[in-house]
Amino acid sequence: MAVQDKAPASNKDLESIAQARATAAAARQAQSLIAELSQEQIDAIVTAMAEAVTPHAEALARLAVEETTYGVVADKVQKNLFSSRQVYDFIKPMKTVGVVNRIEERKIVEIGEPFGVVAAIVPSTNPTSTAIYKILIALKARCAIVVSPHPAAVRCITRVAEIMCDAACRAGAPVGSIGWMTSVTLEGTQELMRSRDVAVILATGGMGLVRAAYSSGKPAYGVGPGNAPCYIERSADLKKAASDIMIGKTFDHGVLCSSPNSVVVDDEVAEEVRRQFVAEGAYFMNAGEMDALAKRLVTPQRLPNPALVGRSASDIAKQVGITVPEGTRALIAPLAGVGRDYPLSIEKLCPVLSWYVVKDWREGCERCIQILRYGGMGHTMSIHSKNDDVILQFGLKKPAFRICVNTPTTHGSIGLTTGLDPAMTLGCGGWGGNITSDNITPRHLLNIKRLAYEVRPAVKSAEMMSSKNAPRPHLSLPKAPARPEPAGISAQTLAARIDSFLESRGYRAPADKEEHGRNMQLGPSADTPAAFVCEDDVRAAMKAGRKVLIDDKTIVTPAARDLGEAQKLFVQAGWPR
Repeated sequence: MAVQDKAPASNKDLESIAQARATAAAARQAQSLIAELSQEQIDAIVTAMAEAVTPHAEALARLAVEETTYGVVADKVQKNLFSSRQVYDFIKPMKTVGVVNRIEERKIVEIGEPFGVVAAIVPSTNPTSTAIYKILIALKARCAIVVSPHPAAVRCITRVAEIMCDAACRAGAPVGSIGWMTSVTLEGTQELMRSRDVAVILATGGMGLVRAAYSSGKPAYGVGPGNAPCYIERSADLKKAASDIMIGKTFDHGVLCSSPNSVVVDDEVAEEVRRQFVAEGAYFMNAGEMDALAKRLVTPQRLPNPALVGRSASDIAKQVGITVPEGTRALIAPLAGVGRDYPLSIEKLCPVLSWYVVKDWREGCERCIQILRYGGMGHTMSIHSKNDDVILQFGLKKPAFRICVNTPTTHGSIGLTTGLDPAMTLGCGGWGGNITSDNITPRHLLNIKRLAYEVRPAVKSAEMMSSKNAPRPHLSLPKAPARPEPAGISAQTLAARIDSFLESRGYRAPADKEEHGRNMQLGPSADTPAAFVCEDDVRAAMKAGRKVLIDDKTIVTPAARDLGEAQKLFVQAGWPR
C-alpha cells in the first residue's frame, strides 16, 4: 500500500481507469441476472440492505466527518437514517417489476424495465447518506450500480458499499450488482461514465463533474448548485421564520446544496427579524469583517474555499480573524446587491448568510430571482408567509423547482419536512441545465414500455375520402371511449340485445317493446347504434340499401364483420355518414 501511495499520478490514473472498467464489466454481467428477479426478490434485497445499514448510521457519520472534516456527526446521523429509513419506506411499496400500472379508461398497460447499470458519483459533502440512497433506489429499479466516491471520501463510502453489498448478496442479489471504486481519480471517474457497460449516470457533485456526466454521451441525472434564497414576508411568523432558516443553515454546517444562502426580508419587519436571528445565534458582520471573510471564503472561480466548507461559524470566524460572541451559529453579511461585485452572494456551503432588505414582496420576488440566477437556477428556495396569494405568486414566478413554504429549505427540499419525494439528488430542470426537475427516485431508473389496446377502430382512407364520407371542415377526432364497464352486463342490457336479435330474425317485439324495437333498428336514420349484428342483418341491410350503425359496444359476429366491411356497410358512431 505504501508503494501505491507514492506512485506517480499517471500510474494512479491508470489504476483508476482499470478499476472503472473492471467494476463496470462485472456490473454489466450482474445486470442480466438482476433484471430477471421478481418483485418479491427485489423487495427482499432492498429490505435487507436498509436493515443492514441502519444500525451503522452513527459509525458511518463519524467516519465521514473524520475523513472529510466536513459537517456535524449528529446531523450526518440524521441524514443517514433519512436515507435508510424514510427513503426506504417511500420506495418499499413501489412496483418496479413487470406490470407497474394499468390505465383502464385508455386500455394501457405499463411494464417496467430497468435502465441498466448505474454509474453513481457520490460527493464528499454528503457521502454516506448519498451512497445509501443511490444504492437503494438503483437496486429497487433492478439496476446494478457502480459507485465512484469523491477522492476525499473513499473510506466512508466504501464502508457503506461493503455493508449493503454483503446484505444484498445474502438476500439473493447477483454478484457484481453493487460495485465501487477504491482508487479514484478524475480520469477513472470519466472512464466509468464513458463505459459501454454503463447505461445511465447519477451524478451529484460540482458543476464540472455534472457537465462531464452530461458530455459523456450517456443519459445522466445531474444536479446543479443551490444558492437558495429565503424570503420573509411581513405576514410571516417571524420567530419561526428565523428559527427555520437558522436550522437549515446550520444543519451539517450548511453543506447541502439546498441549504439557505440568503435572507430576503420586508423592510417593515426587518428590525424584528434581525433581533430574532441574533436570538438564534446569528452574528451580523460589519463591512470590514465581510471583506475579510470574502477574501478567504470566495475563490477567484467564485466558488467556496474547501478549507472553510462545512466548518462551524465560530471556526470560520477564528480563521478569518473575526471576533464573535460565544455560541455564534451563523455569520450574516448585509449586502446591497448580487453578483461579482458582492462575493458573499454566491452559494457558500457553510454557516454564512447574505442579508437583503426589500420594500415589499414584489421587490423581494425580484431579489430572489437575482440570487437564483447567480448560481441557483432551478434548485430550491423558501418563502415564509401567511399570505396565500403572495405564496402562490412566488410559486408562479420563481425559477426554482422546490419552493418550500414555512419550513427550512434544507429539510423541505429533500422531503424530510414536506410531502416531496424523499431523495438526496434533486433535479434542477431546464433552468439548471438538468434533464428533470424531480427529486430522483427509482422511477427515474426505469424505462416504461406500454401495451396499447385499440380503443377506436381504424378507418380506411378510401372510405374517409369518398364523396359521401368526405371529411367535414374542422372535423374533430372521435372522443376517447368512456371507462370500460365492469365485467358482465345488466339484465336490462341483455334483454335489449335479445330483443334486437329476435327482431333481426323476423320476430317482432311485444307491444310494450315497440318503441325499444324502433330504437334498435339498423339504418342511416337510427340514432342508437345496434347492440348485435349477425350475417343476416348485414344481408338485410344490403338488400335494403342502408348502412349499419355500430359503436365500440356493438357485438358483431366474425362473418357479419367480414361481409359488412367488404361491402362498406358499417358506420361508426361519432363519425360522418
